[in-house]
Amino acid sequence: MHWILLRGLTREHAHWGVLPERLRDTFPEHRFHTVDLPGTGTRFREPSPWTVPAIRAAVQRQVDHIPGPYGLIALSMGAMVAVDWAQQADREIEHLILINTSSGFNRPWHRLKPATWPTLLRLLTLRDLREREAQVLALTSNRQLNPATVQRWYSIQTQRPVSATNATRQLMAAARYRPLQERPLTHALLLASTGDRIVDWRCSEDLAERWHWTFRLHPDAGHDLPLDDPDWLIDEITRYINGTSLAA
Repeated sequence: MHWILLRGLTREHAHWGVLPERLRDTFPEHRFHTVDLPGTGTRFREPSPWTVPAIRAAVQRQVDHIPGPYGLIALSMGAMVAVDWAQQADREIEHLILINTSSGFNRPWHRLKPATWPTLLRLLTLRDLREREAQVLALTSNRQLNPATVQRWYSIQTQRPVSATNATRQLMAAARYRPLQERPLTHALLLASTGDRIVDWRCSEDLAERWHWTFRLHPDAGHDLPLDDPDWLIDEITRYINGTSLAA
């Protein structure tokens, strides 16, 4: 099975940290591919589309050389792209693992907690890149601030900067996204964090209940669950993969 990994708002493949390597070590019979959304990572020079379906179409073009069907592991806005992909692609997507996401099914103040709004607006205009990345880390992680992580994220942004225009476009695309009513897959896994200070964990729970999918809740991690507790995440993915008896 080929798995596509998608990150969220203004983040790129390097922000997955150790997760891709851990997945490859845990599941050597599978293949894991980190793919950047337009406007981020290796595609930072591209304009980000204004809608999730257009972002999804751009991602599809990036992976058309990889044989399907695919599994998707996606975080936050990347999970919106994954759901849209599963709803639009006939039998192209077989498995979904969605982390700390939301959709137009949820209340706006659950999709983006009001306490976060001033911080996000400030981050869009903050010119000190290192300070901005430190504040993003402080907002998305519930662990003690790690200077090495701040430095790594700062280096990512200096090499492949996300423009304020692309950040705004992605934010607008995420805010306006609403899935179709029909459930795209019979089985999927939704993971959320109780300590998420950006998205209310009940958004994931509501989607799991709506479409009768499996839901697991982390007791204290922040929005960036892969950073805060990769061990827990690997365990849940392992349980899902073993439970669905995926073919290699």
